[in-house]
Amino acid sequence: MQNPFRDTAWACRPAPAAVTDFHRSLPGYAPTRLAALPALARAAGISRLYAKQESNRLGLPAFKALGASWAIHRALHEHRPAGPVTIVTATDGNHGRAVAHFARAFGHRATIYVPDGVSAFAVEAIRGEGGEVVHVPGDYDTAVRAAAEAPGGLLVQDTAWAGYEEIPAWIVDGYSTLFAEIDEQLDGEPDLVLVPTGVGSLLQAALTHYRSRPGAVRVVSVEPATAACVRASVAAGRPVTVATATTNMAGLNCGTVSALAWPYIRAGLDACVTVDDGAAAAAGRELAAHGVDAGPCGAAPLAALDVLRAGALLPPDATVVLLVTEGSAAAGA
Repeated sequence: MQNPFRDTAWACRPAPAAVTDFHRSLPGYAPTRLAALPALARAAGISRLYAKQESNRLGLPAFKALGASWAIHRALHEHRPAGPVTIVTATDGNHGRAVAHFARAFGHRATIYVPDGVSAFAVEAIRGEGGEVVHVPGDYDTAVRAAAEAPGGLLVQDTAWAGYEEIPAWIVDGYSTLFAEIDEQLDGEPDLVLVPTGVGSLLQAALTHYRSRPGAVRVVSVEPATAACVRASVAAGRPVTVATATTNMAGLNCGTVSALAWPYIRAGLDACVTVDDGAAAAAGRELAAHGVDAGPCGAAPLAALDVLRAGALLPPDATVVLLVTEGSAAAGA
Protein backbone atom coordinates (compact mmCIF):
# COMPACT_ATOMS: atom_id res chain seq x y z
CA MET A 1 0.00 0.00 0.00
CA GLN A 2 1.36 3.40 -0.99
CA ASN A 3 1.42 6.04 1.76
CA PRO A 4 -1.02 8.76 0.68
CA PHE A 5 0.47 11.19 3.21
CA ARG A 6 4.07 10.94 1.99
CA ASP A 7 5.59 14.43 1.89
CA THR A 8 8.63 14.48 -0.40
CA ALA A 9 9.64 17.91 0.97
CA TRP A 10 9.75 16.64 4.57
CA ALA A 11 13.17 16.36 6.23
CA CYS A 12 14.48 15.72 9.73
CA ARG A 13 17.68 16.00 11.73
CA PRO A 14 20.22 13.16 11.59
CA ALA A 15 21.08 10.89 14.51
CA PRO A 16 24.06 11.97 16.66
CA ALA A 17 27.45 10.89 15.31
CA ALA A 18 28.44 9.93 18.86
CA VAL A 19 26.30 6.79 18.62
CA THR A 20 28.54 4.98 16.14
CA ASP A 21 31.66 6.09 18.04
CA PHE A 22 30.17 4.54 21.19
CA HIS A 23 29.39 1.25 19.49
CA ARG A 24 32.87 1.08 17.99
CA SER A 25 34.27 1.40 21.53
CA LEU A 26 32.41 -1.68 22.80
CA PRO A 27 34.22 -5.02 23.15
CA GLY A 28 33.44 -7.26 20.20
CA TYR A 29 32.17 -4.53 17.88
CA ALA A 30 32.45 -5.20 14.16
CA PRO A 31 30.25 -4.09 11.27
CA THR A 32 27.75 -6.75 10.33
CA ARG A 33 27.86 -8.25 6.86
CA LEU A 34 26.19 -6.66 3.84
CA ALA A 35 25.71 -9.73 1.65
CA ALA A 36 25.30 -9.41 -2.11
CA LEU A 37 22.57 -11.69 -3.50
CA PRO A 38 23.00 -11.63 -7.29
CA ALA A 39 20.96 -14.76 -7.99
CA LEU A 40 18.00 -13.47 -5.99
CA ALA A 41 18.36 -10.08 -7.69
CA ARG A 42 18.07 -11.76 -11.09
CA ALA A 43 15.03 -13.72 -9.93
CA ALA A 44 13.41 -10.48 -8.75
CA GLY A 45 14.25 -8.72 -12.00
CA ILE A 46 16.35 -5.99 -10.36
CA SER A 47 19.92 -4.80 -10.69
CA ARG A 48 21.34 -5.45 -7.22
CA LEU A 49 20.06 -6.99 -3.99
CA TYR A 50 21.78 -6.92 -0.61
CA ALA A 51 21.00 -8.30 2.84
CA LYS A 52 22.23 -6.45 5.93
CA GLN A 53 22.71 -9.51 8.12
CA GLU A 54 22.21 -8.86 11.85
CA SER A 55 22.67 -12.45 13.03
CA ASN A 56 25.71 -11.57 15.16
CA ARG A 57 25.57 -8.07 16.57
CA LEU A 58 27.79 -7.46 19.61
CA GLY A 59 27.46 -11.13 20.55
CA LEU A 60 23.67 -11.25 20.16
CA PRO A 61 21.64 -12.66 17.26
CA ALA A 62 19.70 -9.49 16.42
CA PHE A 63 20.06 -5.76 15.73
CA LYS A 64 18.39 -4.88 19.05
CA ALA A 65 21.82 -4.82 20.70
CA LEU A 66 22.46 -1.43 19.09
CA GLY A 67 19.46 0.34 20.58
CA ALA A 68 19.60 -1.31 24.00
CA SER A 69 23.30 -0.65 24.54
CA TRP A 70 23.12 3.05 23.61
CA ALA A 71 19.89 3.71 25.54
CA ILE A 72 21.13 2.01 28.71
CA HIS A 73 24.44 3.88 28.43
CA ARG A 74 22.62 7.21 28.08
CA ALA A 75 20.04 6.45 30.79
CA LEU A 76 22.72 5.48 33.31
CA HIS A 77 24.70 8.59 32.43
CA GLU A 78 21.64 10.80 32.99
CA HIS A 79 20.45 9.12 36.18
CA ARG A 80 23.92 8.35 37.64
CA PRO A 81 22.71 5.72 40.13
CA ALA A 82 24.75 5.30 43.33
CA GLY A 83 24.64 1.53 43.00
CA PRO A 84 23.08 -1.28 40.98
CA VAL A 85 19.60 -0.61 39.60
CA THR A 86 17.00 -2.83 37.98
CA ILE A 87 16.43 -2.06 34.32
CA VAL A 88 12.92 -2.95 33.19
CA THR A 89 11.36 -3.55 29.79
CA ALA A 90 8.69 -5.49 27.93
CA THR A 91 9.58 -7.60 24.93
CA ASP A 92 8.55 -10.08 22.28
CA GLY A 93 12.07 -11.53 22.54
CA ASN A 94 15.14 -9.82 21.10
CA HIS A 95 14.85 -6.41 22.78
CA GLY A 96 14.46 -7.98 26.21
CA ARG A 97 17.43 -10.25 25.66
CA ALA A 98 19.54 -7.24 24.62
CA VAL A 99 18.42 -5.21 27.63
CA ALA A 100 19.30 -8.09 29.98
CA HIS A 101 22.67 -8.53 28.26
CA PHE A 102 23.74 -4.90 28.55
CA ALA A 103 22.25 -4.39 31.99
CA ARG A 104 24.55 -7.16 33.21
CA ALA A 105 27.49 -5.88 31.15
CA PHE A 106 27.16 -2.46 32.80
CA GLY A 107 26.80 -3.95 36.30
CA HIS A 108 23.03 -3.84 36.80
CA ARG A 109 20.00 -6.14 37.01
CA ALA A 110 17.13 -6.57 34.53
CA THR A 111 13.48 -7.56 34.81
CA ILE A 112 11.86 -8.44 31.50
CA TYR A 113 8.08 -8.61 31.01
CA VAL A 114 6.90 -10.97 28.28
CA PRO A 115 3.39 -11.42 26.83
CA ASP A 116 1.67 -14.57 25.66
CA GLY A 117 3.19 -16.09 22.54
CA VAL A 118 6.85 -15.57 23.38
CA SER A 119 8.65 -18.87 22.83
CA ALA A 120 10.22 -20.87 25.63
CA PHE A 121 13.50 -20.53 23.74
CA ALA A 122 13.30 -16.72 23.86
CA VAL A 123 12.46 -16.78 27.56
CA GLU A 124 15.42 -19.02 28.34
CA ALA A 125 17.69 -16.81 26.22
CA ILE A 126 16.68 -13.80 28.35
CA ARG A 127 17.34 -15.76 31.52
CA GLY A 128 20.67 -16.83 30.06
CA GLU A 129 21.63 -13.15 29.93
CA GLY A 130 20.82 -12.79 33.63
CA GLY A 131 17.36 -11.29 33.23
CA GLU A 132 14.42 -12.06 35.50
CA VAL A 133 11.40 -12.92 33.35
CA VAL A 134 7.83 -11.98 34.31
CA HIS A 135 5.03 -13.45 32.19
CA VAL A 136 2.08 -11.13 31.56
CA PRO A 137 -1.12 -12.79 30.28
CA GLY A 138 -2.22 -10.91 27.18
CA ASP A 139 -0.59 -9.23 24.20
CA TYR A 140 2.52 -7.10 23.76
CA ASP A 141 0.73 -3.84 24.59
CA THR A 142 -0.42 -5.37 27.88
CA ALA A 143 3.16 -6.35 28.74
CA VAL A 144 4.36 -2.82 27.96
CA ARG A 145 1.82 -1.39 30.37
CA ALA A 146 2.92 -3.83 33.07
CA ALA A 147 6.58 -2.90 32.62
CA ALA A 148 5.77 0.82 32.68
CA GLU A 149 3.85 0.39 35.95
CA ALA A 150 6.55 -1.70 37.65
CA PRO A 151 7.79 0.11 40.79
CA GLY A 152 11.41 0.96 41.42
CA GLY A 153 12.93 0.12 38.04
CA LEU A 154 14.50 2.12 35.24
CA LEU A 155 12.27 1.58 32.20
CA VAL A 156 14.14 1.12 28.90
CA GLN A 157 11.29 0.54 26.47
CA ASP A 158 11.55 0.61 22.68
CA THR A 159 8.19 2.24 22.09
CA ALA A 160 7.03 5.72 23.08
CA TRP A 161 3.85 7.31 24.37
CA ALA A 162 2.91 10.73 25.73
CA GLY A 163 5.32 11.57 28.55
CA TYR A 164 7.72 8.74 27.73
CA GLU A 165 9.83 9.78 24.75
CA GLU A 166 13.43 10.34 25.82
CA ILE A 167 14.64 6.76 26.27
CA PRO A 168 12.78 5.42 23.19
CA ALA A 169 14.47 8.22 21.21
CA TRP A 170 17.86 6.99 22.42
CA ILE A 171 16.97 3.47 21.31
CA VAL A 172 16.13 4.79 17.85
CA ASP A 173 19.40 6.73 17.79
CA GLY A 174 21.22 3.50 18.67
CA TYR A 175 20.01 1.86 15.48
CA SER A 176 21.70 4.56 13.39
CA THR A 177 24.97 2.61 13.48
CA LEU A 178 23.39 -0.03 11.22
CA PHE A 179 22.70 2.58 8.52
CA ALA A 180 26.09 4.26 8.90
CA GLU A 181 27.63 0.86 8.17
CA ILE A 182 25.47 0.40 5.06
CA ASP A 183 26.73 3.78 3.80
CA GLU A 184 30.31 2.56 4.17
CA GLN A 185 29.64 -0.88 2.68
CA LEU A 186 27.50 0.03 -0.32
CA ASP A 187 28.71 1.67 -3.50
CA GLY A 188 26.24 4.54 -3.70
CA GLU A 189 22.78 4.80 -2.16
CA PRO A 190 20.13 2.09 -2.44
CA ASP A 191 16.94 2.82 -4.31
CA LEU A 192 14.81 0.89 -1.83
CA VAL A 193 15.22 -0.28 1.78
CA LEU A 194 12.81 -2.88 3.22
CA VAL A 195 12.43 -2.62 7.01
CA PRO A 196 10.84 -5.26 9.28
CA THR A 197 8.45 -3.29 11.47
CA GLY A 198 6.88 -3.84 14.87
CA VAL A 199 6.17 -0.63 16.81
CA GLY A 200 8.22 1.30 14.24
CA SER A 201 11.44 2.19 16.08
CA LEU A 202 13.80 0.66 13.50
CA LEU A 203 11.60 2.15 10.79
CA GLN A 204 11.98 5.56 12.44
CA ALA A 205 15.76 5.08 12.45
CA ALA A 206 15.72 4.27 8.73
CA LEU A 207 13.56 7.31 7.99
CA THR A 208 15.78 9.52 10.14
CA HIS A 209 18.82 8.36 8.20
CA TYR A 210 17.43 8.75 4.71
CA ARG A 211 15.22 11.81 5.27
CA SER A 212 17.94 13.86 6.99
CA ARG A 213 19.89 14.28 3.75
CA PRO A 214 19.22 14.79 0.05
CA GLY A 215 18.29 11.72 -1.93
CA ALA A 216 15.37 9.66 -3.11
CA VAL A 217 15.78 6.41 -1.18
CA ARG A 218 12.40 4.70 -0.88
CA VAL A 219 11.67 3.19 2.54
CA VAL A 220 9.03 0.46 2.86
CA SER A 221 7.76 -1.13 6.08
CA VAL A 222 7.20 -4.90 6.33
CA GLU A 223 4.76 -6.29 8.92
CA PRO A 224 3.00 -9.56 9.70
CA ALA A 225 -0.47 -9.61 8.18
CA THR A 226 -1.78 -10.39 11.69
CA ALA A 227 -0.08 -7.40 13.38
CA ALA A 228 -0.02 -4.58 10.86
CA CYS A 229 -0.41 -1.52 13.09
CA VAL A 230 1.70 0.69 10.82
CA ARG A 231 -0.30 -0.19 7.74
CA ALA A 232 -3.57 0.43 9.57
CA SER A 233 -2.29 3.74 10.90
CA VAL A 234 -1.08 4.89 7.49
CA ALA A 235 -4.44 3.97 5.97
CA ALA A 236 -6.25 5.96 8.68
CA GLY A 237 -3.84 8.89 8.71
CA ARG A 238 -3.52 8.57 12.48
CA PRO A 239 -2.19 6.01 14.98
CA VAL A 240 -4.48 2.99 15.16
CA THR A 241 -4.25 0.05 17.55
CA VAL A 242 -4.96 -3.33 15.96
CA ALA A 243 -5.74 -6.71 17.48
CA THR A 244 -2.88 -9.15 17.01
CA ALA A 245 -2.60 -12.91 16.71
CA THR A 246 0.22 -15.39 17.12
CA THR A 247 2.83 -15.24 14.39
CA ASN A 248 6.23 -16.81 13.74
CA MET A 249 7.46 -13.20 13.35
CA ALA A 250 7.18 -12.78 17.12
CA GLY A 251 9.42 -9.71 17.29
CA LEU A 252 7.03 -7.87 14.99
CA ASN A 253 3.86 -8.90 16.84
CA CYS A 254 2.89 -5.39 17.99
CA GLY A 255 -0.51 -3.75 17.91
CA THR A 256 0.31 -0.08 18.49
CA VAL A 257 2.76 2.15 16.63
CA SER A 258 5.27 4.14 18.71
CA ALA A 259 4.09 7.71 19.24
CA LEU A 260 7.65 8.87 18.61
CA ALA A 261 7.84 7.07 15.28
CA TRP A 262 4.46 8.10 13.95
CA PRO A 263 5.31 11.62 12.62
CA TYR A 264 8.30 10.16 10.75
CA ILE A 265 6.15 7.37 9.34
CA ARG A 266 3.30 9.61 8.24
CA ALA A 267 5.50 12.07 6.37
CA GLY A 268 8.47 9.93 5.37
CA LEU A 269 7.35 6.36 4.67
CA ASP A 270 6.80 5.45 1.02
CA ALA A 271 4.75 2.28 1.34
CA CYS A 272 3.64 -0.59 3.60
CA VAL A 273 3.75 -4.31 2.84
CA THR A 274 2.32 -7.18 4.89
CA VAL A 275 3.42 -10.82 4.68
CA ASP A 276 2.08 -14.02 6.18
CA ASP A 277 3.90 -16.63 8.25
CA GLY A 278 4.30 -19.09 5.41
CA ALA A 279 5.93 -16.48 3.17
CA ALA A 280 8.33 -15.42 5.94
CA ALA A 281 9.33 -19.03 6.62
CA ALA A 282 9.89 -19.71 2.91
CA ALA A 283 11.96 -16.54 2.60
CA GLY A 284 14.10 -17.68 5.52
CA ARG A 285 14.82 -20.95 3.74
CA GLU A 286 15.63 -19.09 0.52
CA LEU A 287 18.05 -16.78 2.30
CA ALA A 288 19.72 -19.74 4.01
CA ALA A 289 20.22 -21.38 0.61
CA HIS A 290 22.11 -18.26 -0.42
CA GLY A 291 24.28 -18.09 2.68
CA VAL A 292 22.29 -15.61 4.79
CA ASP A 293 21.15 -16.70 8.25
CA ALA A 294 17.71 -15.26 9.04
CA GLY A 295 14.91 -15.82 11.51
CA PRO A 296 11.33 -15.14 10.38
CA CYS A 297 11.42 -11.42 11.26
CA GLY A 298 14.69 -10.99 9.40
CA ALA A 299 13.40 -12.93 6.40
CA ALA A 300 10.19 -10.91 6.10
CA PRO A 301 11.73 -8.27 3.77
CA LEU A 302 12.56 -10.92 1.16
CA ALA A 303 8.95 -12.11 1.30
CA ALA A 304 7.89 -8.49 0.84
CA LEU A 305 10.10 -8.21 -2.22
CA ASP A 306 7.89 -10.83 -3.88
CA VAL A 307 4.83 -8.69 -3.09
CA LEU A 308 6.44 -5.62 -4.63
CA ARG A 309 7.50 -7.59 -7.69
CA ALA A 310 3.97 -8.89 -8.16
CA GLY A 311 2.73 -5.32 -8.00
CA ALA A 312 5.26 -4.15 -10.61
CA LEU A 313 6.74 -1.70 -8.10
CA LEU A 314 10.37 -2.68 -8.66
CA PRO A 315 12.19 -0.90 -11.51
CA PRO A 316 14.68 -3.18 -13.27
CA ASP A 317 17.66 -0.97 -12.43
CA ALA A 318 16.87 -0.90 -8.69
CA THR A 319 19.35 -1.50 -5.89
CA VAL A 320 17.48 -2.95 -2.90
CA VAL A 321 18.64 -3.52 0.69
CA LEU A 322 16.85 -6.03 2.93
CA LEU A 323 17.30 -5.44 6.65
CA VAL A 324 17.71 -8.98 7.94
CA THR A 325 17.24 -8.00 11.55
CA GLU A 326 17.73 -11.36 13.27
CA GLY A 327 19.42 -14.67 12.74
CA SER A 328 17.81 -18.06 13.16
CA ALA A 329 19.31 -18.31 16.66
CA ALA A 330 17.05 -15.45 17.77
CA ALA A 331 14.01 -17.59 17.03
CA GLY A 332 15.43 -20.83 18.31
CA ALA A 333 15.60 -22.34 14.86
